[in-house]
Amino acid sequence: MKEMETKMIYFTVNGKPEQAEFSLDCPAQDVKDLFRSAAEAGPHDILKLYNPKGNIINISPNLEPNHPNSCYKLEVVASDCNNEPLGVELAGALGFDLSSMEKRLQGLEKKILFEAGDTPAVIYEMKKQVDSFREKLESVEHLSWLGLFKDLSEETHKPSPFYHKRTLHKTKEECDHVREKFFQMSSLEVSEEVRQYLKTPTFDNWQWEDAEIMVLLQVMYSDLDFIAIYNIEPEVLQQFLFEVYRRYNNIPFHNFKHCFCVTQMMYGLIWLTDLGSKMDSIDLLIMLTSAVCHDLDHTGYNNAYQINARTELALRYNDISPLENHHCAVAFEILEKTESNIFRNVSLDLYKHIREGIIKCILATDMTSHNEILNKFKSILSHFDFTNKDHRDVLMMILIKVSDISNEARPMEVAEPWLDCLLQEFYNQSDVEKLEGLPVTPFMDRDKITKPSSQTGFIRFVLLPLFIELANLFPCLEQHIIDPVRKALDYYTEMEKALEREKQTRAQCEKAAKSKEMPAEQQSTEPKAQ
Repeated sequence: MKEMETKMIYFTVNGKPEQAEFSLDCPAQDVKDLFRSAAEAGPHDILKLYNPKGNIINISPNLEPNHPNSCYKLEVVASDCNNEPLGVELAGALGFDLSSMEKRLQGLEKKILFEAGDTPAVIYEMKKQVDSFREKLESVEHLSWLGLFKDLSEETHKPSPFYHKRTLHKTKEECDHVREKFFQMSSLEVSEEVRQYLKTPTFDNWQWEDAEIMVLLQVMYSDLDFIAIYNIEPEVLQQFLFEVYRRYNNIPFHNFKHCFCVTQMMYGLIWLTDLGSKMDSIDLLIMLTSAVCHDLDHTGYNNAYQINARTELALRYNDISPLENHHCAVAFEILEKTESNIFRNVSLDLYKHIREGIIKCILATDMTSHNEILNKFKSILSHFDFTNKDHRDVLMMILIKVSDISNEARPMEVAEPWLDCLLQEFYNQSDVEKLEGLPVTPFMDRDKITKPSSQTGFIRFVLLPLFIELANLFPCLEQHIIDPVRKALDYYTEMEKALEREKQTRAQCEKAAKSKEMPAEQQSTEPKAQ
């Protein structure tokens, strides 16, 4: 009998050396399961494999064989199971040790793979059923009308639908802790290296805590000379930034870190395009402040949900951009307070101009007006005039739109976790829409979209056309925002193809398993001779 050809892969997990051996014709899913077992990762955890140069490589049967002195590095970059107390608590309540059960199952899978040389179709079917049951368990939080997870305490804070132990709105204790930290740090000098890094689209927001983020926002207002030009007192700016932080909610995507990312991208674009020499500083102040305030008090449900569910916001704003109108209103609630009004030392006429500009910019982030704004910008591009106020207004709307959806222009290690956060919010909304009998938003339906499919169309038909038009006005942006977005499109296109191949392989395995079982079934149903 001919010996099966195999390949050996050497890698590390948390610094510990491991090695994997699999046949050359091993299915892609089996290879991934092998690495998942080595990392002791759950079925929903996200794994990444890095080559010695630090580049992400695909976990597949096509992995290049290596040597112990040139190990790959395997990382669990997002662990849904470990971060999801619901499943653990529920299992504990039923008397199960979920962690040890998972490790035992992973060990058995690994043993079957090595002994059988292939994963039997029956294992695929069992895993499919377990995954389906897991999804049902993890989504029962939304069935609060069953009383399973209903909070019967007198707590006035509304629980967040996303985090089991956190409230939707920040608690006083949470705010006081961050406020104290921020005020202690606000007088510290930020290094020149960080100031320069802050001006680039490659900035990594995940390295910074909320208090540090407020310090960085303070740096932006300082380095653009807004504090000096508009006589903004440092303590008033600090109070304004703290109030903004306080009014962003504990939700996966539209939170304070998203506010920072959008503002930081706007800040970077201002420097990259040298807008300071082309536009008045008041326009730059409007754009930066609009970015800071653009999603204030977002609850994680989009305008379609607000309108279909007839929420208070939809009724208040007559179904016209309810969220964006609300974000504006909250921004000016903050600015109405003397202690947090960063514009309190400007003239009344200038304040009116600032207010008009902020409202225009924030309302432009409603995607229902996307085509209208983009077409208007395209119509003036050939004869764009920085001295023309109408032209500048359209450019300001384009800049905040680009900043708002700019995650894919960032390095993949920064951008991809943001996509996971966004999908978490999307899936939650579609789950709620199903429970409430509302129209289900198609691009949020967990039963219809995947991680890559959610991005390929969006990048191809929304991001790139918008970014390309801005780069037509500012060619220097090509390398900074267009090249990374094209790479992101390639990355998710390949991921989508890989998922499709996986799906086809599984279907073939299931079909083969059924055809093997058929003769036995037929034999058992045949009448026996008397």
